Amino acid sequence: MKRVTPVLALGALLLAALPAHAADDGPAHRDSYGTKAVYAPGQNPRAYRQPPAGYTAVFTENVSRHGSRSATDGEDGDTVLALWNRARADGQLTRLGQEFGPDVQALETAMSTVGYGNLSGRGKDELRATAVRLEQRLPGLFSAIAKNGEKIDVVSSGQGRAVDSGTVFATALTDADPALKASLGPARVDKDLLYFHKSAGGADYQKWLASDERLASTLESVTDQPATHRAAARVLGRIFRPAFVRRVADGEFSAVASDVTAAQAVYNLYAIAPAMSEESPDGKGWDFERYIAPRDASWFGYLGDAEDFYEKGPSFADSDITYRMASPLLDDLFKQVEAERDGTGTLGAELRFTHAEEIIPLAALMGLPGSGKPAKPGRTYTYANNPWRGAEVAPLASNIQWDVFRKGDDYLVRMVYDEKEIPFKAGCRPISRGSTFYRLDELEKCFDRN
Repeated sequence: MKRVTPVLALGALLLAALPAHAADDGPAHRDSYGTKAVYAPGQNPRAYRQPPAGYTAVFTENVSRHGSRSATDGEDGDTVLALWNRARADGQLTRLGQEFGPDVQALETAMSTVGYGNLSGRGKDELRATAVRLEQRLPGLFSAIAKNGEKIDVVSSGQGRAVDSGTVFATALTDADPALKASLGPARVDKDLLYFHKSAGGADYQKWLASDERLASTLESVTDQPATHRAAARVLGRIFRPAFVRRVADGEFSAVASDVTAAQAVYNLYAIAPAMSEESPDGKGWDFERYIAPRDASWFGYLGDAEDFYEKGPSFADSDITYRMASPLLDDLFKQVEAERDGTGTLGAELRFTHAEEIIPLAALMGLPGSGKPAKPGRTYTYANNPWRGAEVAPLASNIQWDVFRKGDDYLVRMVYDEKEIPFKAGCRPISRGSTFYRLDELEKCFDRN
């Protein structure tokens, strides 16, 4: 009999009926957080469709981004604190601005304590809860894994937060079902598979990222426009008096290159704060929303999304440089399912932990919802003309999961994206109209694997 654990209790709590992203700490404008948006499952787990009669779950696999984390360094905090200290000395803080410095210092202290770039308490909870929901989604599978002595493979990029995510996830599974402990093999690192944007396989991409003139000019045109400077002035105006804002814009201070740089630093603290909610003084959050108006947060969120769209996502219509390097990862998804079908596999589950730089191009390569539309020539990516949103494509702890079901020699695959059942790309035919189950041979044909 499985014992009830605190992890299982956490999972039960999150199994309550939730609309997509209902667990966010921030305000309703989720898109403004970009890929720093915190995780919430995209579907009520009770609403999953059942496989056709006679089919049994025999394998599952995922590609998961690491959970919520602290900022990767203290640069943004250092930047705004240097300005804040100067403004305080000059008597140039607004009433709200007087509270800003202490709040920034407290957040920076919390991130430093966690360790820059490391999983936060919320990040660990995200991974634990997702693992428990996986086990509860496929209970017969995990019982069979333990009974039959199949293995659960855990592999990561080797970066600390991805390694830790794999550890937290696997531990949650074994806490929910201790019989699975014997199935867990030693965790592995595969940088070529799960950190490809900085591995040898990404050499062409790295060269393009550093030297492509079209990319550079496009991103410059997105950022360097009057709307950005107006938004920057409004952001800084909440904290500093008008005369000081003008001094920042005039380049008086060596701490920042421009008013946009300063406002961007404020925005970055706003964006990371929800990921650090458990480390706040009351454990409920940091309330950085008061330092940036929704329209300005949305604008800086758009700028961040534009950068991710062009550098990692669908990008330009005439190029696949940003996502073709994800092909080995898609190949590995198929490889594991095909090994199960061919009787050559020994795994019951393949669990991969990686980063937004891998999730975003994989989503584009697979044509997942919101990731299949590149920017047409002469038409710059905007929220008005393209559905791509970082908060939907690759939020913190985002995941792509394939569940495999068998009936005799017939194998079906179902995909869930952030735990929401979704169809495969256009052209792939499900077993029936509106179904989310696909025959493996149909997917092989659809993805040109035959």
